[in-house]
Amino acid sequence: MSKLFQRVAGFFTNRTMVGMDKAGNRYFAKKDEVDGIMKEKRWVVFKGEEDPTSIPVEWICWLNGQRKRAPTPEELMDLEARRERVRQNVALLKKEEEERKAREGSTRKVISTDKVGGPDLKSFIRQFGVPSEGDENQEESVSMEGVRNSKEKEAKKAKQDPESTEPTGSGQTFRPGTWQPPT
Repeated sequence: MSKLFQRVAGFFTNRTMVGMDKAGNRYFAKKDEVDGIMKEKRWVVFKGEEDPTSIPVEWICWLNGQRKRAPTPEELMDLEARRERVRQNVALLKKEEEERKAREGSTRKVISTDKVGGPDLKSFIRQFGVPSEGDENQEESVSMEGVRNSKEKEAKKAKQDPESTEPTGSGQTFRPGTWQPPT
């Protein structure tokens, strides 16, 4: 029982107030010897209701030991000013985006489905002339001949050069992202 009383009394007497945040939460630290090693314990005393979401990131980092020193009031003010500038920049960018969409909207038909709009296929197809039935058959036969010829060329090439797993070439024609492993 006396050890418990000593721990409770030590908890209140050896603690050092390190700082206070904007919400009024107070931060404390105390050093204890545990197994011959000096350890520092850090904690927060909330003002009012215990709401962990009210702790600023800088203080969270200090509590978790990610920072050696507690954040200073000047540092907290600088970071708060930076956050405010970021909020203002985000608001400005949103406003510019809305204005751009409004300008674009008067010249372009927009469908609001909360999805990213794809290309307008009808206007894309209109770029090409609509062939008559006879022209279409000729185009199909020409395109099929091209497919046949390319397949024949590939077959001849495969017969001439056995496929190797060793790399060839000097690297001058290398393009990142184009290599595929052999199958």
